[in-house]
Amino acid sequence: MAKDSTKSLSMIETFSEFKELKNIDKSTMISVLEESFRCVIAKMFGTDENVNVVINPDKGDCEIWRDREVVADDEVENPYTQVGFTEARTIDPECEIGEEVTDSINFLSFGRRAVLNLRQTLSSKILELHKESVYEKYKDMIGQVVYGEVYQIWKKEMLLIDANGNELLLPKTEQIPSDFYRKGDTVKAVVVKVDNKNNNLKIIVSRTSPMFLQRLFELEVPEIQEGLITIKKIARIPGERAKVAVESFDDRIDPVGSCVGVKGSRIHSIVRELRNENIDVINYTSNISLLIARAISPAKYVSIKVDEENRRAEVSLKPEEVSLAIGKNGHNIRLAMKLTDYQIDVFRDIDEDDFYLDAFNDEIEQWIIDIFKGLGYDTAKSVLDAPVDELVRATDLEKETIDEIIEILSAEFKK
Repeated sequence: MAKDSTKSLSMIETFSEFKELKNIDKSTMISVLEESFRCVIAKMFGTDENVNVVINPDKGDCEIWRDREVVADDEVENPYTQVGFTEARTIDPECEIGEEVTDSINFLSFGRRAVLNLRQTLSSKILELHKESVYEKYKDMIGQVVYGEVYQIWKKEMLLIDANGNELLLPKTEQIPSDFYRKGDTVKAVVVKVDNKNNNLKIIVSRTSPMFLQRLFELEVPEIQEGLITIKKIARIPGERAKVAVESFDDRIDPVGSCVGVKGSRIHSIVRELRNENIDVINYTSNISLLIARAISPAKYVSIKVDEENRRAEVSLKPEEVSLAIGKNGHNIRLAMKLTDYQIDVFRDIDEDDFYLDAFNDEIEQWIIDIFKGLGYDTAKSVLDAPVDELVRATDLEKETIDEIIEILSAEFKK
């Protein structure tokens, strides 16, 4: 028995090392061991109801006690649940037929295959516990910044490893377009989704989420950490441009100045982390007209007409301000709409001898007019003053179509 006990002890120590590796507490490990022994015994003999498994963590060994019914020697049908009277008397000299006797059994006597099954069962259960533990940990970390080392790069996603060896996934869609990493690089991102469906643990992190930008501000601006400044809304086009609306609860604190820092010291580190993403910080206000005016900055407006019921706004600007309001590739106006949750239509404050394009919808199809307006060309003169090549490139219309439109618009001024 001593030799078998040594083998059993070695087996338990191996499991104990596995426990430490996976950071599972002692009581949970004991429970898993008991369950694993019972699972293997049930598979081998059809039941584990007559078995008691006792794990001794201090000694590092395991005891298995089996209860069997005492029957006549020639009536033993299942030697696992029944024992003949003669054999039973060697276990308990005072036992009688119909009673139960309890004896210890050595698990190793079940053979090498049983031990291998036990190891596999235990490993599987420990892995499940580990995944569940990591799931619970990261589920509470959604919205928090984490660091991971690039382990593998694939076409659609990147595998990161955190300080504890857990796997994090950074999909291509959650990467800033200009992000470039090599194996071994450290990546900063925010946890956005944690899933353990069918024991398939997935921790998704993002660098494009507005929450990531918010967390970067919180790390860089002490006033935000202390609750003196609140970030009310963020709108982002990752890697290109972002607008952040901030508000201060202390009149003595300038929220925009605090976020930008002296000579841009605070915001520069955020911009670098986001691959030179341009960040506009504006003062939040509940006055929607004023908020829209600040959101379309750096453009300066002439007038703003707000339709709160339909959440639309018409902004009139001087001709030279329209391109600023629209921004490169329309980024500025798109972000302004995201930030305010309003549909913003930009109009030129035109001269008396100019005409809005909508006035020509009986000669020019409306969808074409909408293309021009979306690019900031909302008056006849704005179209006629632009180079034809630029109009072709920007609108993606045929040159013949552009020529026809120019002819229609020019005819109005000839009248």
